[in-house]
Amino acid sequence: MEQEVKRRRPWRRWVVLVLMIAGFVLGGIFAPIQPEIAVAPEKLIEEPIIENFLGLGPLYLVNTIPTLIATIILIGVIAYFTNLSLKRSAQTDLVPRGIGNLMEAFFELLYNLTEGSAGSKWARAIFPWFATIMFYVLFANLLKLIPGFESLGVLHHVEEGHAISPLAGNWNLLTGAEGEYILAPFFRGISVDLNFTAALALIAVVMIQVIGFRAQGFGYISKFFNTRRMFKVPFFGAMDFLVGLLELISELSKILSFAFRLFGNMFAGIVLVAIVAGLLGKFSILPAMVMMFELFVGVIQAFVFGMLTMVFMAQATQGHGEEHAETH
Repeated sequence: MEQEVKRRRPWRRWVVLVLMIAGFVLGGIFAPIQPEIAVAPEKLIEEPIIENFLGLGPLYLVNTIPTLIATIILIGVIAYFTNLSLKRSAQTDLVPRGIGNLMEAFFELLYNLTEGSAGSKWARAIFPWFATIMFYVLFANLLKLIPGFESLGVLHHVEEGHAISPLAGNWNLLTGAEGEYILAPFFRGISVDLNFTAALALIAVVMIQVIGFRAQGFGYISKFFNTRRMFKVPFFGAMDFLVGLLELISELSKILSFAFRLFGNMFAGIVLVAIVAGLLGKFSILPAMVMMFELFVGVIQAFVFGMLTMVFMAQATQGHGEEHAETH
């Protein structure tokens, strides 16, 4: 029997070529401009939505709050369709398909990592925190790569900014000419908000201590205040006590380490893409390649944040023995 040889049609190359030409043409018409890079999230409205929030002062509607709401809603939608897919597979041939198969493979991988590091005894206690942090940070980092995510927003009047060009209705386009407007995007990645990363770091460090107390009871506190040999061997007992205080400082510093690592790397990605897009102008395919680098950084940072949380929780379940031999 003669086998039919299918001719390979490199249609993907034509798609890339068409996108490059379209990007070149659109980049000439709507040339990208250098955005306003701010560390703090931008206000969408100038008036506070709550005058005195918990006695801490006014609460403003910043552009990370809509992103936070959007991530929660979208994760809820993903969870609903994942549950629906798994129920269908359970009623048929027990083979997960589609989004159910994807989510099952993803979380099974995370569970195997947890079990390999913490053991089967504590894997069930550590896995929910590790998987939740890992998945949420990864989803938030990938969401900010959607086109238009940080380029559509409201215009604020300032002394030095950009000029605007009317499009339709109340919609305007920023131009490269000098003017009096800057753009505050409707959505901004929550990983570049230090409030979010600090809160996530605080949750991670607190749960590390909770896991430690669950595993070792009140003996876990001797990791930080070690007075077991203070009176038996005064010199080495004092050294153990000082080492415990250093361990306490190290534990508290994890909050800063977690928060600034995630925030710094993701914020650097925004700055890099903005600079490249502003310098290259109409050659928009090159900033798109930089976005691939930011995708890589987003995945790596989510993995690092989750893995560090899981490893520290696994370490908290292990007892620490005496470092010095008892003197006779």
